[in-house]
Amino acid sequence: MEAAAARIASHIVRTPFVSSPQLSERTGAEVWLKLETMQPTGSFKIRGATNAIARLRELRPDVSSVTTASAGNHGIALARAAATFGIAVRVHLPATAPAVKKDALRQFGATVIEAPSYDEAEAHAHAEARNPEITFVSAYSDSDVIAGAGTATLEMLAERPAIDTLIVPLGGGGLISGAAIVARARLNDALVIGVEAAASPVFTGALAAGRPVTVPVSKTLADGLAGNMEPDSQTFDIVRDMVDRVFQVQEPAIAEAMRELEAQGVVAEGAGAVGVAALLNGGVALANGRGDFPDLRDRRVAIIVSGRNR
Repeated sequence: MEAAAARIASHIVRTPFVSSPQLSERTGAEVWLKLETMQPTGSFKIRGATNAIARLRELRPDVSSVTTASAGNHGIALARAAATFGIAVRVHLPATAPAVKKDALRQFGATVIEAPSYDEAEAHAHAEARNPEITFVSAYSDSDVIAGAGTATLEMLAERPAIDTLIVPLGGGGLISGAAIVARARLNDALVIGVEAAASPVFTGALAAGRPVTVPVSKTLADGLAGNMEPDSQTFDIVRDMVDRVFQVQEPAIAEAMRELEAQGVVAEGAGAVGVAALLNGGVALANGRGDFPDLRDRRVAIIVSGRNR
């Protein structure tokens, strides 16, 4: 993670890590928010994308083109990073992705290919990468992407080493994998909680089955978390082994969390707000069967607010 942090330092923002008196008062915990909404592309994804592209350029100086599947934020981040290193990028994404994200992709010079769903977009990107001249960069199941994502947690612990609870949005698992790896190396007995949208219960299903499985995915405010993961995603093993609990939050809770953050001056998309949703409402449908949402009173809680739509 330290090598990734050094590699990407000049390309990202060291985002604010701010206390939330309002959330602290409501929950009895000491709550801090990591505002990845302040990254130049609007989400934490710039960390992993930049690390992956920089490493790719180091290992393969002749690389000229990459492809990916994205709900929006990873594609935007990859397009920005690829442009910096002079690499062409093609982004496959669901047609339902917000228009603001499609516009941002084109502004960064990406070729945008729409598909009916995220799962189909990912399949198309993998098919395209059968061309030996095109390299696939996963939004989550990539060691360099995970290492880049983990730098957000390194920053939090550098500022607040006494943090004892991490609450992290959970889609494909790249962000929480990086966070959990750092937490297990740096913190004693930290509680690591993943939060997914109930409309896309990917890890709930995977942990129950003991392997990645395909689950039904419905429309959700947390569109950045929606979509199944690759059957061989390395994030499954990391989440299974290093994350204490995985919870789901329902759509009304996500909407409430977005409003709560906006009242505190933080504009967050649904995917970025799920950690606050879990804090305020608890989680439902616990994936790994280890009790109810924990009592976080008197704990020092860090929530990653992972991105914004605008």
